[in-house]
Amino acid sequence: MAALLLLFLFLFASSALSQDSLIGVNIGTEVTDMPSPTQVVTLLKSQNINHVRLYDADRSMLLAFAHTGIQLIISVPNDQLLGISQSNATAANWVTRNVAAYYPATNITAIAVGSEVLTSLPNAAPVLVSALKYIQAALVTANLDRQIKVSTPHASTIILDSFPPSQAFFNKTWDPVIVPLLEFLQSTGSPLMLNVYPYFDYVLSNGVIPLDYALFQPLQANKEAVDANTLLHYTNVFDAIVDAAYFAMSYLNFTNIPIVVTESGWPSKGDGQEHDATVENANTYNSNLIQHVINKTGTPKHPGTAVATYIYELYNEDTRPGPLSEKNWGLFHTNGTPVYTLRLAGAGAILANDTTNQTFCVAKEKVDKKMLQAALDWACGPGKVDCSDLMQGEACYEPDDVVAHSSYAFNAYYQKMGKASGSCDFKGVATVTTTDPSRGTCVFPGSAKSNRTVGHNTTALAPSANSTTSGCFLHPQASFVNLTFLSLLLLIALVFL
Repeated sequence: MAALLLLFLFLFASSALSQDSLIGVNIGTEVTDMPSPTQVVTLLKSQNINHVRLYDADRSMLLAFAHTGIQLIISVPNDQLLGISQSNATAANWVTRNVAAYYPATNITAIAVGSEVLTSLPNAAPVLVSALKYIQAALVTANLDRQIKVSTPHASTIILDSFPPSQAFFNKTWDPVIVPLLEFLQSTGSPLMLNVYPYFDYVLSNGVIPLDYALFQPLQANKEAVDANTLLHYTNVFDAIVDAAYFAMSYLNFTNIPIVVTESGWPSKGDGQEHDATVENANTYNSNLIQHVINKTGTPKHPGTAVATYIYELYNEDTRPGPLSEKNWGLFHTNGTPVYTLRLAGAGAILANDTTNQTFCVAKEKVDKKMLQAALDWACGPGKVDCSDLMQGEACYEPDDVVAHSSYAFNAYYQKMGKASGSCDFKGVATVTTTDPSRGTCVFPGSAKSNRTVGHNTTALAPSANSTTSGCFLHPQASFVNLTFLSLLLLIALVFL
């Protein structure tokens, strides 16, 4: 993917290239009304976002980030690679103009030289390492090499046979580039930058990869994918790809290079053929990914070692070419309102992307009506929600259907619980929205139209996706999980025979 910035928050101050639990978000600028750099910074600060990646080194952006403390990865665009790779003076001039002129007021921590060069611009592959070395030399001359790392982001498709991860290897076509590149990264203490998109792996698998496996959804132990060589269990595509990169490096005898995931995300809207590009799936993927990273879960190969990850992306980009999904990877619209509210424990501290503080819990569309009815019965019963407004003749009785009534009851419970994490789930039939669902004289709890005081009675917990006791709720069934690429069909046959 191409774009402009990468950003995000972090509760813990850390280098953008360390293995701390860092989360960032890409900011693309292919939008009709791109916010000004000052507006961008204002949004980032309001969201406690302390890490950003720029896809170029735009002067106005660099000035706007001065004295904010936000850590930046800036980039050498692909169209500048050739000039920098052929001249030490050109590289030195680039560093002088785009780094030294702003540092340290602007907290630049890394330079990404190019983007997915091997796969998107293969003719430039032979000059990639030279460009890295010239930029590094310029940083040494400026006495900035210890503060600023140099690397280049790759598409994960440079890794072949990604499952099982222990058998993964880099496309040997690129050995003349990969080997000296890894030598450079190892000698400078820089990370391998990797773009990881389970969405594309899922779509291209044509049904081989289950959706739950791509979305970090909980799986039963006997449904996890197993690497027969290492006996490591994989519960999601993301970890499998990252470990495949670790194993591919070890195959070439490089074992101490960290990985930074420079792009990962899920589109919230797609065209008629992109059935799984939905708000719900985007929210699920990004929420689960963020929790996975900040909890320092690590991967099966490196448990407890966080993989610094940048979410793609900050804004929806309405002018990007390609299918509809290409325009809808953002967490925010360009007016600063969230596309969806991430489901995060302690969201106000981690990513406060509810800019209005007006969030509601409503029933999902196109879900089983029996599940909705069971959830509605629970909310108005054990959940101790006041459902009197749903009685015939009351303000919220019409429309008299299970979706409308469930939305009211779910939201009443969600507001009563103080919008706590897990209080808007109801076995997967509810979702958080920033759109006020009030209608006419039916005013939902939590609405700015209501003077109703919301309580925080926590004596009953709403059934969640992980709940084991739920009264009338059915336990979710984890769908069978295959592995991350088509090559794993054979492995599945071996493992589950």
